[in-house]
Amino acid sequence: MDIQEAAKPDIRPEVGPKPNEAGSEIRIEGLKKAFGDHRVLDGVDLDIRRGDIVAIVGGSGCGKTVLLNHILGELIPDAGSVRVVDYRKPDEPLVDIATLDDHEFDLIQTRWGVVFQRNALFSGTVYDNIELWLKEVRDLDDEEIEAIAERVLAAVALPEGAEFLHTTIESLSGGMAKRLAIARAISMEPKVIFYDEPTTGLDPTSAAQIQDLVFATHHEGAPAPPGRTTVIITHDKDLLNRLHPRIVLLHDGRVAFDGPFAEFEASDTPVIRPYFDLMPVLHRRPAPSA
Repeated sequence: MDIQEAAKPDIRPEVGPKPNEAGSEIRIEGLKKAFGDHRVLDGVDLDIRRGDIVAIVGGSGCGKTVLLNHILGELIPDAGSVRVVDYRKPDEPLVDIATLDDHEFDLIQTRWGVVFQRNALFSGTVYDNIELWLKEVRDLDDEEIEAIAERVLAAVALPEGAEFLHTTIESLSGGMAKRLAIARAISMEPKVIFYDEPTTGLDPTSAAQIQDLVFATHHEGAPAPPGRTTVIITHDKDLLNRLHPRIVLLHDGRVAFDGPFAEFEASDTPVIRPYFDLMPVLHRRPAPSA
């Protein structure tokens, strides 16, 4: 729970899968990353278990998005490793993503859903956004895709029917665009969903609806036990208060707190309390790249 006081040794990637006795979904060991002279991650150790709801928090520039981008394979670590479940294999081992080629990692990522801060919706229509991966990855026909589209739009409380499916992305409100991004993510029936600042920029009513939707998509329509895993990058104190997730606080490049929201909220340590009090201000600001 306390701030780590000693640097962790570098952990070099191991070749081949690693047994998954602990029921981990994602295991990060000794992760380090610097940009020039600025070290953002300085030995992050984190085990995200299957079925967890985990909120990764911390001050601006602490490395939340850098950590997420390592998990998503967008960045290569300077040291340490990121291991994820390889659902392609019967025993579902943990595999170091550094050992995978692009095709192998793409296959693993088909079991993931990602909701980006700015939604990353494609130009075109609502249907175009839901269709792409269902056609390209699962090779479904239009009739099958339309049935899934109707189901996931209903799940996120968006209008159903042909008229809305052919609505252009540009005509959607911020809250509707966020709902569509979530609908697109769950259309692939993912084992893991990642959210990057899901409520930033939304009005309070829309934000509360998205908070409830994040909770609902974690539990409803989830895979068989241990269920779906949800990872959220956020400054949103209201979201944490509604979901009561496991909190992981990054500070000075390492995990400074890892535990229940109730303990995080009650803490008066010189790292947690100032950040907790500042969260509403940070949440209203545009998120930096790190």
